[in-house]
Amino acid sequence: MLLNYRRCHELRDFNGYRREDGSIGVRNHVIIMNTSGELSSLTKKIASMVPGVIPVVHQGGNAQFTEDFNQTLQTLKGTAMHPNVSATLLLDMGNEEVSREIIKDSHKKGRVVHALSVNSDKTMGEVIEGAKRWLESAVLESKKEPKVLASVTELIVGLECGGSDSWSGITANPSIGSFSDMMVNRGGTSVLAETTEAIGAEHILAKQSINKHVANQFLSIVARYEKRAKYSGEDVRSANPSPGNIAGGLTTLEEKSLGCIKKGGSTPLMEVVEYAHQPSKKGFVFMDTPGYDVESVTGLAAGGAQIVLFSTGKGSPTGSPMVPVIKIGTNQKVYENMSEHIDINAGTIITENDTINDIGCEIYQKVMSTANGEKVSAESQNHQEFAIWRLAETI
Repeated sequence: MLLNYRRCHELRDFNGYRREDGSIGVRNHVIIMNTSGELSSLTKKIASMVPGVIPVVHQGGNAQFTEDFNQTLQTLKGTAMHPNVSATLLLDMGNEEVSREIIKDSHKKGRVVHALSVNSDKTMGEVIEGAKRWLESAVLESKKEPKVLASVTELIVGLECGGSDSWSGITANPSIGSFSDMMVNRGGTSVLAETTEAIGAEHILAKQSINKHVANQFLSIVARYEKRAKYSGEDVRSANPSPGNIAGGLTTLEEKSLGCIKKGGSTPLMEVVEYAHQPSKKGFVFMDTPGYDVESVTGLAAGGAQIVLFSTGKGSPTGSPMVPVIKIGTNQKVYENMSEHIDINAGTIITENDTINDIGCEIYQKVMSTANGEKVSAESQNHQEFAIWRLAETI
């Protein structure tokens, strides 16, 4: 693997899309996004009329308590102005605070965001035609945008897992940790997600923190999550591992969590951020997200991650509308059964005596080729899941 290590050392730059606010994208998407759940089908319908447009649909935006409304707004802001997005069309029901707030932020950052209202003095046909014309123009403009040389120091990579098995903590997750160390040591940023997946091993990750303040922040969000779960009548510790985890060979919560936190590698934990918020520091960061893959990946993307790594022992096909989601399989069987969904086979650590650093290097190379425009399996399969983490009941 000497050539691979040398290649890893040499890969420091990629060609991406420079936005007016200075951020760098690895994709150049034009998206249409509903701000109210009742417009999700219309959003998909309009997107289907314009080749190259991606629909981003969700069920929030209305009848929400303040904490959920703010979470929806934060997530949609991060999505509309994501570095991988060239232009965004918002579809709303008229005079919506969500659209106003996103448009206001887009003006500050020089991003291309436009809103159209269904409840207006126009007919539905006129609204659809107006949306179609705007999107067609945005797609044409996006094709004129040149790629520029960018540095690995500008990359934010999310770290996610779905369907842990007994091999997750031995193959895929520590390999992602090896990648994370490479990334951080080159000046980039990796963001570990899923608060539930740290419960039982939170004291270990807290010790990895850069200082006591960050350690206390991390322990606080774990305690907050458990408290919220108990308030609803659930005990996260007794409910884990899940039936799927048990079928995969995990026997205790600690086994699952110890494997999951290995994705963070060995560098200091620099910062803890809330769901869908962008890190203010470079290096290894933790984001408070749920264990549900789709909501967690959505939060990582809205927080600025241009690429997400996703380890899986069950072969989850989860993708994202905005970011490439690179799948790392934990074992040979899942790779063979779902090879069309999985990009990297960490099972070779078992079958071919590859090392964790070998696979970590392979992941690093895959991230850099993806940043340069190479499609990953989730993109080729058109997997574009999107869901916002709900915190309360609907009003």
